[in-house]
Amino acid sequence: MIILKIGGSALTVKDADKPTIDEVNLDRIAQEVSAYNEDMVIVHGAGSYGHIYAKKFGIGDVIGNVNDHLYKLEGLCRTQASVQLLNYIVVEKLHEKGVPAIGIKPSSFIVTDNKRIAVCDTKIIKQYIDNGFVPVLYGDAVLDYNDYIKFAILSGDQLITYLAKDLKADRVILSSDVDGIYTDNPKTNPEAKLIDIVTKDTELTLTENEDQADVTGGMGGKIKELLQLAEEGIQSQIINAETPGNIKLAVSGQEVKGTIIK
Repeated sequence: MIILKIGGSALTVKDADKPTIDEVNLDRIAQEVSAYNEDMVIVHGAGSYGHIYAKKFGIGDVIGNVNDHLYKLEGLCRTQASVQLLNYIVVEKLHEKGVPAIGIKPSSFIVTDNKRIAVCDTKIIKQYIDNGFVPVLYGDAVLDYNDYIKFAILSGDQLITYLAKDLKADRVILSSDVDGIYTDNPKTNPEAKLIDIVTKDTELTLTENEDQADVTGGMGGKIKELLQLAEEGIQSQIINAETPGNIKLAVSGQEVKGTIIK
């Protein structure tokens, strides 16, 4: 079984001032996914559907007072509704391409503690897989046991780490809007070099949040999650979802330009 993460930056116009789908990318990516007909779980990012609201309302920040609590209640509602809408759009497009996709809302069965998954019952996901469906989950806003924050952003990257371990995935493919992990940010430094293989001993200079529009930690956050998987013996790969054919090649096990984390 494989777990495929589709980055929100590939599905949406991430720096838009309102939730905006990248129609061309979504259609192509769904078509490429349809070429794979074995067990698979898809997790997609929130992109402009989630990050705008999560950042505006400060979901996951310490709650200062009663008014701040009420403000964040509204923020949680808006964030959840927006990312659920994105999930519906993604699932509908997969249906168009013949994929038996089932949207599953993470905040309905996951609770975090200090922003890390504390409760997550995957029985329903396993049952859908056993019956031939493709579960489609996503980055979401969830309840948190920490009384100082009460709510948190659950990133798709943390979700794939948990699911890969729990479901005993054979491979994890993470598709983003860059070819993989670089020696520096390739969007700002044309001299940045692609790193073919990353392990826990690889020296990296990525900042914690080099993309200020990404409330989940950007590439630095992704690497931390994938290195945890590597410690469990599960190899993962980062590829560019915006390069036509990459996802189709990756899910079928063929060679693709990118970074392997092991």
